[in-house]
Amino acid sequence: MSGTIPGRKKTASYTRRYPRYGMDVRMNVEVFRAGNVSYFWGRSTELGLDGIGGTLTGDLEPGEVVSMEFPLPLSPFPVKLRAIVRYRIGLHYGFEFLTPTPDQRAALDRVCQMLAAGS
Repeated sequence: MSGTIPGRKKTASYTRRYPRYGMDVRMNVEVFRAGNVSYFWGRSTELGLDGIGGTLTGDLEPGEVVSMEFPLPLSPFPVKLRAIVRYRIGLHYGFEFLTPTPDQRAALDRVCQMLAAGS
């Protein structure tokens, strides 16, 4: 899946900065809209250093900023990040992480290296 968005042809104008690796974990997502917080859950399908893709129970739109939480292999605690919805195809979403901390980035890097070695 590296290099393209599902359902989208690879073009010169779009390439991923980092490869994605298959990963299946539960994701919890919340979005703040019009004074209310909506909570959704789902399953990840892929992880990269800069984002995650997955299928969710809710209805999000590209451009919305969400808070998300999901477990990482090799980490004792789930990672909690803010992310922006980059694309939506049906119930499948692609998220780009916003300002991960150095510790979060290091944990994501370790997991990506582990998933790459297992590919």
